[in-house]
Amino acid sequence: MAVAEAPPGETGHRGPDWAVLSLLCLGQVMVVLDVSIVNVALPAIRADLGFSDSGLQWVVNAYTLTFAGFLLLGGRAADLFGRRRMFITGLVLFTVASLVGGLAQDELTLIIARGAQGLGGAILSPATLTLLTTTFVEAPKRARAMAAWSAVSGGGAAIGSLLGGVLTDLINWRWILFVNVPIGLAAIVASLRVLPLGRPDPAAGPRRLDLLGSLLVTAGLVAVVYGTVNSQAHGWGDPVTFGPLAVGVVLLAWFVLHEAKVAEAPVVPLRLFASRGITVANLVMFWLGCAVIAHFFFLSLYMQNVLGYDALAAGLAFLPGAIAMTAGAYAGPVLLKRVGVRPLLIGGPLLSGIGLAWLSVIPVRGSYAADLLVPMILVTLGAGIAMTPLAITATSGIPRHEAGLASGVINTTRQVGGSLGLAVLATIGATRAQHLLAAGTAQADAVVSGYRLAFLVGAAFAVVGALTSIAAPGPAPAPAAAPEPAAEPASGPAAAEPAAAKSAS
Repeated sequence: MAVAEAPPGETGHRGPDWAVLSLLCLGQVMVVLDVSIVNVALPAIRADLGFSDSGLQWVVNAYTLTFAGFLLLGGRAADLFGRRRMFITGLVLFTVASLVGGLAQDELTLIIARGAQGLGGAILSPATLTLLTTTFVEAPKRARAMAAWSAVSGGGAAIGSLLGGVLTDLINWRWILFVNVPIGLAAIVASLRVLPLGRPDPAAGPRRLDLLGSLLVTAGLVAVVYGTVNSQAHGWGDPVTFGPLAVGVVLLAWFVLHEAKVAEAPVVPLRLFASRGITVANLVMFWLGCAVIAHFFFLSLYMQNVLGYDALAAGLAFLPGAIAMTAGAYAGPVLLKRVGVRPLLIGGPLLSGIGLAWLSVIPVRGSYAADLLVPMILVTLGAGIAMTPLAITATSGIPRHEAGLASGVINTTRQVGGSLGLAVLATIGATRAQHLLAAGTAQADAVVSGYRLAFLVGAAFAVVGALTSIAAPGPAPAPAAAPEPAAEPASGPAAAEPAAAKSAS
């Protein structure tokens, strides 16, 4: 195939369509995969590096918090400084951080490396989508490209669970990070040959980045999560707990003030939330993130520490749920044509809530087929079904040029909800287990009781999300009227769902 001319807004030549799309999908799958790939490796990481139960969640949260805090900044940087440049920058940072994490000999090094991975992902992920939307300018090609990009975004969870189990079981847990190194190096080399030279987007405005805003929101979230985690060992009244919580609240309040009054190019323009659709969609996504993302953490520990699964078996056990989430996302447009947006916004979280409530009665000597398979599918299927209507609600009724920003905000909200939800639910579960152990309850019974309570509270979070959906604006917009997220530089998978799913249907 002949080398194609660069699209408008780019300079020089680029590789053939299939090569560009493959490279961009590879970059995105690296980012998505590293959220789920660690779940089945958590028990092995704890045994090797001596993590406590409370500290173990930082292997997950260090990644998701930095990813969430810098995601919108990464999207703006791609517009301001060139998409190929930021794509390669994200790849380099992600690859180096993966190497450092794989070599880590202590908890702190691994946590810092995971945070650096999250920062690299926050630069890389929006660059993949903006490159895709500027490369594939013809509507049919763009729809097919968006479908492929969304498929790897959704399928990355399934690949991550399975790959994490295979690498941990057959080699060791360090290879869940080392695997990114050869892939990242190959992608960097390919980027120099395949992607067109970028130039700043003239519509992006002056070269101003709201770095302070990103630092404030990230540091504030980290402090809140740190204080919440400390409550497990020290109680809520201890300065080690309420000190970080107070600092976090102050930093987040400063962030809101900075965004509203000070920032010349705010990373989150608060005027967006004047739209009821955006506000409701982000609230629903927050509660759904709180409920769903944490359940992978608890299921991994339950299957390996209580049921005795090895890492490979645990990875395989997650596959049906991951496939159900992807299927739910692709079924969204078909269901939208039949019932509209609001019923899916309500029904998706409710379905996840039912699955989580089912998991809240897991026995100590449970079985996969009887106690885990169906509720796992319900949890992830409900989340997948909700993705497309959430993206539509978050981008409807706003100027077209801000659709990408709105999609980026809702993806950030999902990561924030997942991080805070994991911290809160892990604290609730661990506190319950500690009280039962102190009362003389057997270890396995106490631990499983903590998991049950965490699942039950997670179900309540999902129900709150469903109730919040009632406030979504109506009448529900038809799928065909939804904004084309591919036409704007967005910042996350949520932006891709409507176009991708429409192509798939």
